[in-house]
Amino acid sequence: MRLPPRRLAVPFAACIAAGFLISASAAIAQDLWQYIDLNSEAFTKAEVTRADVEKAITDAGPAGGVDFSGKQLNRLDLSGLDLHGANLFAARLNGTSLKGANLAGAKLDQAWGVEIDLSGANLKGASVVSAQLLRAKLDRADLSDARVACDLTQASLVGAHLDGINMTGGKPARDSRRHPFILRSAKLDRATITNAGLIGAVLEFASLKDADLSGSILAGAALAGADFTGTNVTKADFNGADLASAHIEQLVGRDAVVNFDKARNLDRAYAK
Repeated sequence: MRLPPRRLAVPFAACIAAGFLISASAAIAQDLWQYIDLNSEAFTKAEVTRADVEKAITDAGPAGGVDFSGKQLNRLDLSGLDLHGANLFAARLNGTSLKGANLAGAKLDQAWGVEIDLSGANLKGASVVSAQLLRAKLDRADLSDARVACDLTQASLVGAHLDGINMTGGKPARDSRRHPFILRSAKLDRATITNAGLIGAVLEFASLKDADLSGSILAGAALAGADFTGTNVTKADFNGADLASAHIEQLVGRDAVVNFDKARNLDRAYAK
């Protein structure tokens, strides 16, 4: 859904409605998996070697920005490489290891990376839109100020940093309602997700124990069954968020939550 250019300020009522549409889009995205053969060569083989990637990095020099868009990099060990500004648009990264890699400012839009390992990777300012990263490992990864609107179902982001994601100039990114950000059943314990744009995000049954959501916007987010034990929600905005069966017994900063009374199914959450 594209709003006219003149409507740069989006009312929260519109954000909530968009959240419902995003949830429907998320379900459609899940259904598409049944048509993908993850055992095909496109998702299991690599077209290049680590040595090829290292040579490309050397040839690119300090400016970075190597281009592997659309390439099959499945199951390669690319851990620790400096891939800042890399173009990995629509790349196949299933089972690929990018542990500790520098992907600052990289483009991973529409990439496929089932069970990709990005533990400890630097993804500051990266763009990860419409990517499929199911069961990804992102423990301790830094995605600060990144554009993240992808499928991270069952991903592990323990201790990860997602501060300022999906925000531009202190406001939600203009197209943040067009692409679903799915974190269903993801593990975000001790993650920092401060001042982030999570409008319409799907966090159903996610674990956010001792995470920091302070200052983030969760308008219209799907939070059913999520575990917020010890989560810092100071100044977080829950306008229209669905809290059915969510664990909110031990919220930190609950007295300073914004629009908590406007959350949906608050009476069905575990509050005691």
